[in-house]
Amino acid sequence: MRLMVGYLATPGGADALALGVRLARTLSAEVEICLVLPHGSDLGAVVATGGYEEQLGHQAHEWLADALDLVPEDIVAHCHVNIDDSFAEGLIDAAVQLEAVAIVVGGSGGGLSANYTLGPVVNELLHASPVPVVVAPRGARDSKIDRVRTVTCAIGEREGADLLLETAFRASEAAGTPLRLVSLVALDPVPGAIRGDDEAVRHRAVEHAFQTLDAAKKALRKGFPVTANVADGGTVEQAVKKLDWHDGDLIMVGSSRLGTARRTFLGSTAAKMLRALDVPMVVVPKAEIATGHIPQ
Repeated sequence: MRLMVGYLATPGGADALALGVRLARTLSAEVEICLVLPHGSDLGAVVATGGYEEQLGHQAHEWLADALDLVPEDIVAHCHVNIDDSFAEGLIDAAVQLEAVAIVVGGSGGGLSANYTLGPVVNELLHASPVPVVVAPRGARDSKIDRVRTVTCAIGEREGADLLLETAFRASEAAGTPLRLVSLVALDPVPGAIRGDDEAVRHRAVEHAFQTLDAAKKALRKGFPVTANVADGGTVEQAVKKLDWHDGDLIMVGSSRLGTARRTFLGSTAAKMLRALDVPMVVVPKAEIATGHIPQ
C-alpha cells in the first residue's frame, strides 16, 4: 500500500509529511514523497553559473533529502520528482502511476480561515483527484501522536453516502481503530424558506439524522466497534464543534454531489467543517469503491 505526499519545503509540506507518516504507520503503508517541478527544469548536475532551471533542479534534490531526514526509521519512504506545469495534475499523475491509495497535502497556503488555509493547489486537488485527498491541518508537524486514534465518518442521506460509509469502514478496519458515525444538523435558515416552529424543525431534522445513522450502523459488520452521534447547531460549524475531537482523530467526508464520477469535489458543508476543525480531513471521490483505491 502506498500513500502519496505532495511535498513542498514549507510548513504546509512538513504538515503533509508528518500526517503521511502517521497514516503510513497506522495502515502499514509506504510513503511516496512527490515534488512537482515545471517543464524545463534540469535535474542534473548544477553548474556554478547555471540558470534558474538548473538551480531549481539542484534545490529539489536538497529539499527531498531534507524531507527523507524527517521520516522515522520504521517507515519506508521513497522520493519522486514529477515534471508538470500544474502541481495538482503532477501529483494526480504520480498517484495514479504508483497506485497510491490517497494523496496527502498540507492545508496551509491561503483561502480558508482557521486551521486550514487552502491554497490553489489543494483546492484544485479537492476538485479533481480520482483518489481520496487527505488535508493536514496547520501544525500537524508538531503533533506527538504517531497513529490514527479514531476514524469519524460524516454521513447524510444524499446519494453516495453508502459508498463513503463502506470506504470509512474499510479504512477503520485496516487501521484497527473504532469508527464513529456522525450526522450534522445545521439549522441555519435557508433563503426563501417559510419560517416555522424552530423547535419542530429541529426535532424533525434530528429524528431524521438518527434514522440515517441507525440504518448506517445496521449496514456494517456485526460486532464492529462503531458509535453514532448527532450534533445540531445554528450552523455546520457550531454543530461539528459540539463533538469531541482529539489529536489523532481523522474525519472522512464524501465528495459533493456536484462533482463528476470518480473525482473529488469539496462541497460547501465540508468546507465549513474545515473552517471549524483542526483534525485531518479525507475527501472521498463519489465512485471511490469502484476504483479499487481503498485500504484492504
